Amino acid sequence: MNRMLMPNSRERTLLSRAGIFAELNGAEAEALRACSTVISFASHDLIFQEGEPGVYFYSVLEGYVRLFRLNGEGREADIRICEPGDSFAECLIQAGGTYRYGAQSMDNTVLARFHIGKVRALLAEHPQIGTAIMHSLSLHLLDTLECLANDRMQTAPQRVAHYLLSHCVEEGPAMASLRLPFPKNLLARKLGLAPEALSRAFSTLKSAGVTVRGRFIAISDVDTLKKI
Repeated sequence: MNRMLMPNSRERTLLSRAGIFAELNGAEAEALRACSTVISFASHDLIFQEGEPGVYFYSVLEGYVRLFRLNGEGREADIRICEPGDSFAECLIQAGGTYRYGAQSMDNTVLARFHIGKVRALLAEHPQIGTAIMHSLSLHLLDTLECLANDRMQTAPQRVAHYLLSHCVEEGPAMASLRLPFPKNLLARKLGLAPEALSRAFSTLKSAGVTVRGRFIAISDVDTLKKI
């Protein structure tokens, strides 16, 4: 079910987390917001398919979105997991054409959906909107390069260790913990691992003081994890 984006404080706060809004002034943000609607999806709903006409780009307000490619044999490859504040498909503002990948909600998800034609028409009057979108795309490129480097240079335990160290909260000289914001199967997709590879990686990291209880992860030896 979708509706016009209402300018209430909660939605403004959620949408302000999107990178494309971070550096816009009030008038620019209102102009961009006017090109959008809010749309909700249940877990595992398909948002769009690869090859469909690229009419909209999206920002995640709540939930998680999986971007993926599908080959002729039905095999799927995850490209990216989008979290609240992330945007996707904005490259079509200039590139045009069809969606280059599919998108699927991985939780009860709320998106801001922006009409690409309307946003394109804004750029001459509000060039800062184009600059903000270019900044968002640049961050996507850097994230993609980092992901490619990690895939080629790090083992599965190293990828998991890197994620844990990047997201944990230190609780003492050598201790830390975190609670995953999503199920472990989604973490596996985010790290480019099969679920069984993620389980093996966690088993390997036990010797580094990593304990997993559902979504809660405790780290008893941060220094050893850093060495890994």
